[in-house]
Amino acid sequence: MSDPRYQIDVSVVTRFLAEQSQPEQNRYAFAYTVTVKNNGLVPAKLLSRHWVITDGDGHVEEVRGAGVIGQQPRIDIGASHTYSSGTVMTSKVGTMQGSYRMLAEDGKHFDAIIAPFRLAVPGALH
Repeated sequence: MSDPRYQIDVSVVTRFLAEQSQPEQNRYAFAYTVTVKNNGLVPAKLLSRHWVITDGDGHVEEVRGAGVIGQQPRIDIGASHTYSSGTVMTSKVGTMQGSYRMLAEDGKHFDAIIAPFRLAVPGALH
């Protein structure tokens, strides 16, 4: 059971970007909007991200970096931080998952888990 002081919940909404995709070249662009909410008891700063992107053919790409879209937001108790980003895949369907490395105001480092979510061209799944 996780420590209730360090409770970060992550939700994601995805969108297929038809205007930026080139299906004839196996290029499928997706946007995702992430909301990171601090449901814990201590303010925390988002230090870094780790994404695992798996396309429909099983190819895996890992992405690591500082913060999110150039920011390392401090998230107060009960507050949230929302941002949008995107990815390009070579298949119509794929998944993303990962974690954020957090630093609580009391000095504790912990990971906020990003549950797997699907990226799919509309109509690609039956």
